[in-house]
Amino acid sequence: MTAPSTYGPSTQARNLQWLLTDLVEEVPGVNSVAVVSSDGLLLLSSDPAAGGGAGDPQAEAGPKGPRGASADLATIVSGLGSLTTGAAALMESGSVKQTMVAMEHGSVFVMAISDGSLLGVHATPDCDMSVVAYHMALFVGRAGHVLTPEVRSELRQSMENTP
Repeated sequence: MTAPSTYGPSTQARNLQWLLTDLVEEVPGVNSVAVVSSDGLLLLSSDPAAGGGAGDPQAEAGPKGPRGASADLATIVSGLGSLTTGAAALMESGSVKQTMVAMEHGSVFVMAISDGSLLGVHATPDCDMSVVAYHMALFVGRAGHVLTPEVRSELRQSMENTP
C-alpha cells in the first residue's frame, strides 16, 4: 500500500511536523525552526516551502538572516552543532546538549535530538530564553524516539520534493 504523496505521508512524519509547527506558533519570540540530520541535511522546517533567498520580496521586507530561509537556518544549525561537538571533544567534556548564541538582533538555539540530529531555533532578541529552551527540550523528548532512519529518509525526500 502506498501512502499519499501529500506532505508527511506517515503518521510519524505528520506528528513531527505538527510538533514543529506547535513550537513556532505557541512559543513567543520563535521565528523559525529546523531539524537537521547528522550529515547536515534539512529534514523538517517550520517553513518548508520558503526559498527566502535573494530576490524574494518577503525575505527583503524583513530582517536579514534565516527567518524565512530554511536552508540558511539548517546550515547554521549544522555548523554550530559541528563546531560545539569538536570543542567538547577537545575539552573532553562529553556530548553537547544545547548551544545558544545571543546576538544584537536575534538568538539561535541548537539542541541535540538523537544520533546526531539537531533541532535549531531562530528567535527574537527579546525572547524568554528559558521558555524557548524548555519547549525545545519538550520537542526533543517527544521527537527523539520517532526520528527513526525510515522517518528521516521520508522527511529528506519530502524536503527535496518541496517546490
